[in-house]
Amino acid sequence: MQWLSNRWLIALGILWVSGVSVGLWMLADYESTPGAAAVAPGRWPVDSRIERVPGRATLIMLAHPHCPCTRASVGELALLMARAQGLVSAYVLFLAPKGFADDWHQTDLWDSATAIPDVQAMEDDDGQEALRFHAATSGQTLLYDAEGGLMFSGGITDARGHSGDNTGRQAILSLLTTGVADQTQTPVFGCAMRSESTVGDEGDLVCRQ
Repeated sequence: MQWLSNRWLIALGILWVSGVSVGLWMLADYESTPGAAAVAPGRWPVDSRIERVPGRATLIMLAHPHCPCTRASVGELALLMARAQGLVSAYVLFLAPKGFADDWHQTDLWDSATAIPDVQAMEDDDGQEALRFHAATSGQTLLYDAEGGLMFSGGITDARGHSGDNTGRQAILSLLTTGVADQTQTPVFGCAMRSESTVGDEGDLVCRQ
């Protein structure tokens, strides 16, 4: 019966390897699948409560404070701001739904954003700013010029939760320094800002990252 036992071990080994392979493929597919991109307004919304600095471009990032994927986006923002000092006013708007604790949005992502020089973290009451800018995915980044015209819309990572050189960060820096860029739209890699399938009972984002 030893041969039968060996066959079972071999079969179990094949099943295990197959399961791991499928799991890794699903994870890789998830990480490389972008979220819904914003169809951002071409002009700065007149009802936005963000005060633009006259004569300076404005960058905003819309974020879910409990999305681990967005840590990479905030990290890329820090690198961008280090190279764009004095060229842009930047804001990170954190979703703050009604009915949750007053400090629900003040997570480690909030702390990371506030630590970036020249970046202001703001509470987005019930996602009203996200609605104004048509943002549906955490990490959505928008750049408006000094006159309030849209220059860039997209993400500043090349995959969910992945840091490193990417087209979005390069495009924004090029727009700020030269006024032109090869691309002005990029995919947004993050979780949905609001979704019944991704938000738990306590409002935390259910993310597989």
